[in-house]
Amino acid sequence: MTPPTSLLIVISAPSGGGKTTLCHQMLTRHGEMTRAVTCTTRPPRPGERDQLDYYFLSDEVFNQKLKAGEFLENATVHAHSYGILKSEVIARLAEGKDVLLNVDVQGAATIRHHAEQDSHLKHALVTVFLTPATIGELEIRLRRRGTESPEDLVRRLQNAREEIAQWKHFQYLIISTTIAEDVRLMEAIVEAERMRQFRANPPNMD
Repeated sequence: MTPPTSLLIVISAPSGGGKTTLCHQMLTRHGEMTRAVTCTTRPPRPGERDQLDYYFLSDEVFNQKLKAGEFLENATVHAHSYGILKSEVIARLAEGKDVLLNVDVQGAATIRHHAEQDSHLKHALVTVFLTPATIGELEIRLRRRGTESPEDLVRRLQNAREEIAQWKHFQYLIISTTIAEDVRLMEAIVEAERMRQFRANPPNMD
């Protein structure tokens, strides 16, 4: 049985929106929070360890799990498959850990769909969309990174417009400003969710 205060926190953002930094800060600051280990078909990079950094699977094994409906969310990136096992998330929630997932808007939609059909996941799910206030601010951040070609920048900004339009499907919206403020707002969301009536331990009136 999922403990009443364990949370499945799903954070989405457009590229450059700050979700990777926010997730890293939350995991560093909160020992009760963990990430789910992702399955992938890509080969390990130097220093990566199986079952710690990723579950490294063959294409055949990954596809078997996909056909069996074992993934909470999955995607193909640069010809390699990635997926989060539903059993992995449920096991960590059952241990009393908050699970933090960094996914795109399509992944978040898939997780919401699964949660509607699973009482443990539905009870735990908290969805958050993170974005700067304007496309202009997002463009400044992407240019500051210096990792995109002009063509990539145009493509990412176009994709970002489509992703940001999905914010209304999330329970919370954080307008990203500074790292410290993004973390403060995320921590406020977590604390508020712990006090939700259906998660709270009732007062003892004996």
